[in-house]
Amino acid sequence: MLSTIKVPIPKPIGRPSGDTAAAGEVPAGVNDFAVHPSMKLMVSVGRGEKSMRLWNLVTGKKAGVLAFDRDLLIQVGEGKYSSGEGRRVLWTDCGEDFIVGFERGAAIFGMDCKPKAVIRPSPPTKIHQMRILPSDFLSGIEDVVALSTEDGRIIFYAINEATSLSEATDSNYAVCKPFAQLGGVEAGIPGRVKDFEILSLPSATADSKTLAFAAASSDGAVRIWTLHSVSLQAAKDAQKAESAAVQVGDLAATLETGNRITCLAAFVMDEPGEDDGDEDGEEAFGGFSDDECCDEE
Repeated sequence: MLSTIKVPIPKPIGRPSGDTAAAGEVPAGVNDFAVHPSMKLMVSVGRGEKSMRLWNLVTGKKAGVLAFDRDLLIQVGEGKYSSGEGRRVLWTDCGEDFIVGFERGAAIFGMDCKPKAVIRPSPPTKIHQMRILPSDFLSGIEDVVALSTEDGRIIFYAINEATSLSEATDSNYAVCKPFAQLGGVEAGIPGRVKDFEILSLPSATADSKTLAFAAASSDGAVRIWTLHSVSLQAAKDAQKAESAAVQVGDLAATLETGNRITCLAAFVMDEPGEDDGDEDGEEAFGGFSDDECCDEE
């Protein structure tokens, strides 16, 4: 272990909705954290805190605590009886912005830690996970965030194309509009998407890129969706003409686990290499060869 960063136990400000802390105890713990691409800064959000914490990873010490504005919490769906705590935090690839996810919405912050825009799924629903699409997936569009929801959708937002303040009539903040969605009631899959991963797949042509979404649902199913850059680009181009998000993606496979899934991780496997029988393979199994195992038996 190189070092430990200690997050203080917050002062009690009322019992958050749905909290499981024992009677007389203060809700505490880190909900999520995100390291800046420079590896020098980290942002964390925790239980029982209506704020986010900034950490200097060079010194390993606190760089600051920034409270969420009350008006901002209202705009992201945090009501009177909500905890007001951040549930997720995510940096964009370029590191110029980061996103803090709440129970029913999200807020986009700049490097100055000032809110720039808000995200509110419509119809209203809970948010479970956030991921940034690869920056080169769509031509001319960077920083597309995908959110998984309680009603089975993965919704796509271009966070740098929020509506102006004059257009956001019911908000003091700019509002990001969704331009595409995957799954949900329209696809016949309404169950919550608790977690998902995005994988880049090899493409036959340079003009078309393909992503695979591995989505884990609370109904015990892992679903693999494929999404082509051409279809997502077409959805983005159609955003101005249509008010609703365009349905995208193709369901490629489903695995029923029979268990309630809470999280998952995914990766693209390399192709198997040839076994040349060198010593590296033996060292991977503690230095024992097949002959030694047989002799001992």
